[in-house]
Amino acid sequence: MTIALIVINAIVYLFLQPKSGIDFSGNSLKQDALFHYGAIPYELTNPGQHCDLNAGGCGKTVSDGGIPTLLTVFTSMFTHAGLLHLGGNMLFLWIFGNNVEDSMGPVRFLIFYLLGGIAALALQTAIDPNSTTPTLGASGAIAGVLGGYILIYPRARVLTLIFLIIFFTFIEIPAYFFLFIWFAQQAVFGAIDLTNPNGGGGGVAYFAHVGGFAFGLLAIKLFATRRSAAYGQPKYPVY
Repeated sequence: MTIALIVINAIVYLFLQPKSGIDFSGNSLKQDALFHYGAIPYELTNPGQHCDLNAGGCGKTVSDGGIPTLLTVFTSMFTHAGLLHLGGNMLFLWIFGNNVEDSMGPVRFLIFYLLGGIAALALQTAIDPNSTTPTLGASGAIAGVLGGYILIYPRARVLTLIFLIIFFTFIEIPAYFFLFIWFAQQAVFGAIDLTNPNGGGGGVAYFAHVGGFAFGLLAIKLFATRRSAAYGQPKYPVY
């Protein structure tokens, strides 16, 4: 299932999601895709309202692009803003997803993954219910995977590439330390966004990451049913 999710995300971005360009009406194809397939908190908290950058705002007469608002909760998880956005998310899913899937099986893992994405969007929407910025990407769901991983494999270690000015080296870092630093970073940056009226997150939905991670921590024991006896301290590269 981990591999299937990676393939689906790649196919959606490479072949189904419109890329940058201009249509015959002079509208940006990429912006249309982000607003139609991304989940917009304002739309979720204001039923019947739709937002579109090309339409100049939100309203009942604005087109939803044929995508019902509730469906964007799921389409947003498979829509990415760029190749780096996609690549970074899929790298994390590949590194941590396989082991979490092993603990519960493919079907339960898919449900766990999707619920993590929903929890991520729920917290992001609760923090800023009037935001008209599309929330998109698999990072919220993947954050749920990370939250589960840190509890079921606390002794695991990851082989991490560290840059020292012009040199680099590999060191082994305990997974719980690596993921704790990641989570703390999301929480701090999210708090900075709240105190900065002009926004300082560079378009990153930090509270979505926090929501997904919290879900993983709280729900993993309900989903994980097995753990490989051969699993000791695996080493996976993190770049």
